[in-house]
Amino acid sequence: MARELTGRHVLLITLAAFGTIIAVNVFMAVKAVGTFPGLEVKNSYVASQTFDRERAAQQALDWTVTPDYDGRELVLVIRDAQGNPAPVRTLDVTIGRPTHVREDQHPAFTYAGGLFRAPLHLAPGLWNIHLVATAPDGTVFRQRIDHYHGNRVN
Repeated sequence: MARELTGRHVLLITLAAFGTIIAVNVFMAVKAVGTFPGLEVKNSYVASQTFDRERAAQQALDWTVTPDYDGRELVLVIRDAQGNPAPVRTLDVTIGRPTHVREDQHPAFTYAGGLFRAPLHLAPGLWNIHLVATAPDGTVFRQRIDHYHGNRVN
């Protein structure tokens, strides 16, 4: 014999369903916020105060950066407007995933023949190359390059 479906049963079923949906949403939101730093700069207002001046100085350098990764070594080619090796005084590179900082790497580059080389192992997927180079006059050159390593599935 089947039990009668009462208003109380319907209320409990509805509360359980919405409770489950809300619990899953809260769990997913906490996991998303906890694994994604979401910051390019610590304080956007402070960064904005010098942004235009720094951008103009960087554009005046007219440098281009070309990365190449063969599975064992990352090679960066930094060229000036004439296509010659750019006169880089210092170079700092961070390579990491766009969604978290757990796999960030700071490879040590050597310079020879106009090429910056560093041994590196990257798992397949999307990586960001954050490059900060300094010109001889102290101008800072910043660039973020999206790099995909591995086989793309189309």
